[in-house]
Formats: sequence, structure tokens, C-alpha cells
Amino acid sequence: MTDWETLSWSVDDDGIATLTLDRPEALNAFDVTMARELERVFLDAAHDDSVRAIVVTGAGRAFCAGMDLSATGNVFGLDESILPTPTELRDHLTEAPYHDGVRDTGGRVTLAIHACPKPVIAAINGPAVGFGITLTLPMDIRLASSAARIGFVFARRGVVPEAASTWFLPRLVGISQAAEWVYTGRVFSAEEALAGRLVSRVVAPEALLPAAHHLAREIADNSSAISVTLARQMMWKLLGADHPIEAHLLDSQGMFWTGRSADAREGIAAFLD
Repeated sequence: MTDWETLSWSVDDDGIATLTLDRPEALNAFDVTMARELERVFLDAAHDDSVRAIVVTGAGRAFCAGMDLSATGNVFGLDESILPTPTELRDHLTEAPYHDGVRDTGGRVTLAIHACPKPVIAAINGPAVGFGITLTLPMDIRLASSAARIGFVFARRGVVPEAASTWFLPRLVGISQAAEWVYTGRVFSAEEALAGRLVSRVVAPEALLPAAHHLAREIADNSSAISVTLARQMMWKLLGADHPIEAHLLDSQGMFWTGRSADAREGIAAFLD
């Protein structure tokens, strides 16, 4: 991939990519350059067959301190001369990239992550506030260091949650827990994030990246890439389904096509052995 100004990217021999937010002097604060690069890296990774899974972490002691509020002009990266996209156009905005009207900077990134077919694991190594935590919501699994501190601080900054987090967060943790964290805007511990089901595991700082990489390798080494890609899309798609019949119809399509594949024959043979 391209050399990045705000990111570091590497892929090991097992196909595990490590994406590092790399502005440690600014606690990896999010700016318009990082936004552009994050959107691009996930769009590129979607088409890179050498990548089986992506681990995302931060350089230095922070994961991401949110938006870089020291930036000049509109600190949220918005062009104030362009109005937001009217909601009536939403049906035409189901695929990245999104260029109709002014678009929330963080949302462009999270929608690119959501559209990426590869499993994405967040390794939250330190403070993750504002966009620093909403960035992780479309990722599939979140692991946190015991040193992590998390906050949906938007109400304390006079703005609203962004990056499509009002869609993602209630689906991940439930509306009551989401409301408590969003309305208070307080910063809370990794242990509270675990109790609230925002993260699946809290580990010692030195164990975080090894744990994330081990999980990524378990996926890459033991699972069909096609099966994982389809399962990821199916689970996200069906979060909004009205009835299990929608899952049944989608399952039926998926089982018909994957059940005839070479991966299925290999998997069955391995089980019988």
C-alpha cells in the first residue's frame, strides 16, 4: 500500500494486517488527513487478497484522543459552504465513497470500515474518546488494555455523536447503556466498557497486541475467507431485520452456494479426518 502520513500499515506472512494510528505526539488525534487515509486504507484492503484480517491500534500511549481540536478552520473537517445531504437521498448512499453534499468526516471512515469484507479487530491500547471510540464501532471485535479510558464526550463539546455511532452503539450495547454513556459524556474505564459489552476482553497492556493478533490468526488459520466475509455481511445486515424469516432466506442462499464450494469440501474432509 501507499506510504501514509498519519498511519502505519504492515501485513505479516499469515495475512494479518496491523493498522496503527500514528500521530503519537498528538495522542493520535483525528484530522482530515487521517480521515482521508483511513477511508482509503479500508477501501484498498477490501480488494487485497493478501489480507485476511485487520488489527487496528494506536502508537504510543493513546489509541485516539478524538478530533484534533487544534486544527484551523472547521475542526470537524466540514466545508461550511456546502449543506448536508438531504435525507431523501439516503437510499442512494448505500455504498462508499460518499460525495453528495457535505458528509460527516468520521462517518465516511466508519462506513468504509463497515463496507470492508475483512474481519476487523480493535486493540484499544489507551485513551479512546470521541471519534477515538466511534471509530471502533463498525469493527467486529474490540479488545481493550486495562489502561484504556473511553468516552462518548460529544454532549460535553456541544455537538452530537458522529461517525454513524447512533446506529452502531445501541445495536452493540443496547439503548439504555448507549444513552447513559452518550448523555453524560463521561470518560469511563475499560472494566466498565467490558461490563457494558462494548469490548469483549480486557487484558494487561503488554498482552493486548499479542491477544489481538492471536485472535486474528485463529480466524485466518482455521476459517474460510469466503465464509467469514459472508457471515460478517449477514450478521450486520440482519441486525435490522423484522423477522427471522429474513435470516432464513439469506441463510438458504448462502448455504446453497457455499455448500457446493471447494472450501466446504475441504472443511468436511478435515472434520471427518
